[in-house]
Amino acid sequence: MPSPSALAAFAAASLLLALAPGPDNLFVLALAASRGARAGLMTTLGLCAGLVVHTTAVALGVAAFLAASPAAFAGLKIAGAAYLAYLAFRAFRAEPTGLSAATAEKPGAYFWRGVVMNVSNPKVALFFLAFLPQFVAPAEGSMAGQIFLLGLIFQLCAFIVFALISFGAGKIGLWLRRSPRAQIVLNRLAGALFLVLAARLATS
Repeated sequence: MPSPSALAAFAAASLLLALAPGPDNLFVLALAASRGARAGLMTTLGLCAGLVVHTTAVALGVAAFLAASPAAFAGLKIAGAAYLAYLAFRAFRAEPTGLSAATAEKPGAYFWRGVVMNVSNPKVALFFLAFLPQFVAPAEGSMAGQIFLLGLIFQLCAFIVFALISFGAGKIGLWLRRSPRAQIVLNRLAGALFLVLAARLATS
């Protein structure tokens, strides 16, 4: 396995990357603010589960196939953008619901929302393909095993950061959701953010 110093450097880099504004943490922020900390936390678990898929893809070489196949890459991007556009449509149509109903959606729905959001973004797989091997030491054992270990560390760092975002945004959103007008604004802002993420994914 990589040396302790290499793992520490990787963990530090992972934390910084998780803190940098990006589609995943903005997605968690919007959901936690509009639907509560639990929704953000379940979405975070789903996003981290999606990272398992991308880690496996790198270990098995699937990400390299996506990088070499423009059609497969474009198809996955379009699917991800369409899903985000669908979430934006739902957010724009959402009506004020009161505090108890605002979190009435089943937790599993938010989990799978996070999974789909992450897995349908091929840029994450390509990022892992470029990022993880930099910390692999071929002389220190199985490369696939090291990649899975690095992926696990990255998932843990992302979970910590996104969970903190969920609780912070959930606290602010709880106060805002006491007002039906503020809840409408939150839903519209979340919808606009989802549309921006969809456009960014489809055109980048």
